[in-house]
Amino acid sequence: MRCSDFGFELPPEQIAQAPPANRTDSRLLVLDRSDGRVVDATIPRLVEWLREGDLVVFNDTRVISARVHGAKASGGQVEVLVERLLDTQRVLAQVRASRAPRVGTTLHLAGGVDFKVARREGRFFELTAGVAVADYLERHGEVPLPPYIERPPDAADVHRYQTVFARKPGAVAAPTAGLHFDEPLLQTLRQRGISVAYVTLHVGAGTFAPVPAEVEIESHRLHREWLQVDDNACAAVSAARARGGRVIAVGTTSVRALEAAADGNVVRPYSGETDLFIYPGYRFKVVDAMLTNFHLPESSLLMLVAAFAGRDRVLAAYAHAVETGYRFFSYGDAMLIADAVGS
Repeated sequence: MRCSDFGFELPPEQIAQAPPANRTDSRLLVLDRSDGRVVDATIPRLVEWLREGDLVVFNDTRVISARVHGAKASGGQVEVLVERLLDTQRVLAQVRASRAPRVGTTLHLAGGVDFKVARREGRFFELTAGVAVADYLERHGEVPLPPYIERPPDAADVHRYQTVFARKPGAVAAPTAGLHFDEPLLQTLRQRGISVAYVTLHVGAGTFAPVPAEVEIESHRLHREWLQVDDNACAAVSAARARGGRVIAVGTTSVRALEAAADGNVVRPYSGETDLFIYPGYRFKVVDAMLTNFHLPESSLLMLVAAFAGRDRVLAAYAHAVETGYRFFSYGDAMLIADAVGS
């Protein structure tokens, strides 16, 4: 397989540039992965396709204000996009400048704080500072909106590019399928006997990196991301299985976390990194259904969705979404993929 097998045409005007007025205002395309049928719906109707006893799994990562600007000692402007917090005073980051900074270079960033380039790791740089980086970014960083949102972040993005259940800082991109949920919708799930559990996967900037077109997909290595699946999440999956409920992952990040923590068909507690690359041919061990946003052409995330529902069915559903005016990507609409969804 190659990247071109996962391409589709998308009019630029269908790339959502801002969130809807309310979190649950988005449209919902329901795809039956057993026969390819699609149903046009809305997010508030999601509960129609869920059943008592089901378990819905969310990613509770919190997006950090990961982008910060400054200058090199030479005066050249730099933009730092933090990829990961390594500890209280060290980060792994992308550094955009007219020339890549050398090891030992000092970067003078916003707020008068200096970061030193300690080493280089491919396209990333390890930077060190004499302050608590998480607190520094909270004060001086900005929301790292995806590259396809062609506007600077505003005050609304601070809240809307964050799920209502975000609690563990570390992501530089939102787990966007979770953006569609507000507290009333979460309460509706619980009232209908649908359980909720949380995993953590800190989404890195590499989520937007395309799979190189010239390589075979099977030989591609995915970027590494940190995840945690704790005892509570494992117990929730086991309990859902015991009562005959389905495990419904909200977002591709929740899918990767659950599948990375799978030991056979059992989910074990796990904390660490994963580079799990899910593409067609992968056999899912945990996830029975998923809610996900629409993804970029030829991306690893689209390949994951195609692995779950079949490439042809997914691309046909995407063609329907384009034709009927769905909004795409981070602030866009969503798709539920499950078996036997009805009409």
